[in-house]
Amino acid sequence: MSSKTYRIAALAGDGIGPEVMREALNVLRAIGTRFSLSFEITEAPVGWAGIDAAGKALPDATLELCRNSDSILFGSVGLPDRDPTIPKDQRPERAALLRIRKEFGLFANLRPVQLPKALAHACPLRPERQGDGIDILVVRELTGGMYFGQPKKTEDLGNGQQRAIDTMVYTTPEIERIAHVGFKAARLRRKKLTSIDKANVLENGVLWREVVTRVGKEYPDVALEHMFVDNGAMQLMLRPTQFDVVLCENMFGDILSDEAAALAGSLGMLPSASLGATSAEQTFGFYEPAGGTAPDIAGKDLANPIAQILSVALMLRYSFGLNAAADAVDAAVGKAIAQGLRTGDIHSATDAAARRVGTREMGAAIVAAI
Repeated sequence: MSSKTYRIAALAGDGIGPEVMREALNVLRAIGTRFSLSFEITEAPVGWAGIDAAGKALPDATLELCRNSDSILFGSVGLPDRDPTIPKDQRPERAALLRIRKEFGLFANLRPVQLPKALAHACPLRPERQGDGIDILVVRELTGGMYFGQPKKTEDLGNGQQRAIDTMVYTTPEIERIAHVGFKAARLRRKKLTSIDKANVLENGVLWREVVTRVGKEYPDVALEHMFVDNGAMQLMLRPTQFDVVLCENMFGDILSDEAAALAGSLGMLPSASLGATSAEQTFGFYEPAGGTAPDIAGKDLANPIAQILSVALMLRYSFGLNAAADAVDAAVGKAIAQGLRTGDIHSATDAAARRVGTREMGAAIVAAI
């Protein structure tokens, strides 16, 4: 039993965000009861919910709540039919998501990709390519590279022509700190790290490879290999079982982690953790499902809440050091899957033992298993 109260900012956002967040918070409360933990959960609007409530994708009150919290549990933001109606810099992806990452120095994104045996049918790869199971951790640098480099602009060239400019920038310290995260993670797993770059074309890639190689010498127990990003994308589909920890810069990590998500059967199964500064007691983190707002199924009890719920497990583990509680969440999700419960995204008509359920029933089954 811990006497500490853990303060959590719960930002559900748009689309299916409120539905999956509801189930995740139910799970978190059940964990609090089972392990006698105190969670102070405060919900606040973000994304289009923030714009509708306060005129901004990241309202001042929401940002202040995040500053006064120990971690952020995030849903998803953005609505494709509404996003084009406001300037690009005011849209939720930029004005809320990217700003939070920068505001709190969330430089390391961890995306575990696991394929449970019971969901082998949901993976697009043939069984022989799945081996004994897929278990990959993508470690992505989150606050540098092309997404944040300057200059970033679109300029007029005259005669109706335009030129768009994005700048890819990395410094040695930025690469060093994410490399340390990757190697430390590999030490806790199967002790192999694959570093992704484009060193044959990009100056950034040359520096990335040099720095990662140098940092790797501090971890002699971890096997390091380098791989060009195009080959990495291919190898994820050809032989995903070769990977343990995959270390990427921002844009490559964005692309490859979503590609890897397909191996788990659905984005609805993929949680993520974005980590910032570490104090003596805990690491400030931002936890969200890897999928989007899915407005086409919002409000229909169709969304898969598992990614949001597994994000709770990551929060318990990485921000609060509550490993037993995190294990309990993971085990409860595994039990629900083993019982044959499937939301539409992971359901197969060929699986006779499976039963299709909605968001609420899946969430309730996981709560019951805790």
